[in-house]
Amino acid sequence: MKILMVVTSHDKLGNTGEKTGFWLEEFAAPYYAFLDAGATITVASPKGGQPPLDPKSDTPDGQTDMTERFKKDPAAQNVLATTVKLADVQSGGFDGVFYPGGHGPLWDLAEDRKSIALIEEFYKAGKPVAAVCHAPGVLRHVMIDGKPLVQGKRVSGFTNSEEEAVGLTKVVPFLVEDELKRLGGKFEKVEDWAVLAITDGLLVTGQNPASSTAAAKELLKLLA
Repeated sequence: MKILMVVTSHDKLGNTGEKTGFWLEEFAAPYYAFLDAGATITVASPKGGQPPLDPKSDTPDGQTDMTERFKKDPAAQNVLATTVKLADVQSGGFDGVFYPGGHGPLWDLAEDRKSIALIEEFYKAGKPVAAVCHAPGVLRHVMIDGKPLVQGKRVSGFTNSEEEAVGLTKVVPFLVEDELKRLGGKFEKVEDWAVLAITDGLLVTGQNPASSTAAAKELLKLLA
């Protein structure tokens, strides 16, 4: 079982002067879910190399068993420090793809032609696609048979109320919940910060950082 994880290379939080990137829990929890299931994992990013970590995801509040495990795991740290360039990745070598969130993907991966094409290739080849938190935003330009991939599908992602809670409604290029609805997705959510991972066909989406492990397990079920 070969799984591709795609993380952001974008580190600027709009015009706030603050840093952003990927969310640590949303990388670590799925990474270990896949690793413990015996998967071979490749991590890619638009620029390759070390992707930017959202500093807010590395505060004491953001720590979980999985982030602690990551911090004691030089092998995993090395995998993350040496991501391959997305442009060099072929979908044929993988069984499924997982996109961790953080705010970064809203700027780069959502608009990245290679990422969009890759998702379309995976999907058309009958391979599952998973994204958690802000990462369902990477689906905004993904088209299957001339229609948005999410159209008519049950989906979740970071909610408007969660974005409001972190005070970034006016900073992000688009709101994940609004965008998925605009594209015709059947958006579902639970209370803020609670766990929700939805599978509809080959598509898995999770609501927020807490949903990372659940979304990874849904992807593994599709690959089983």
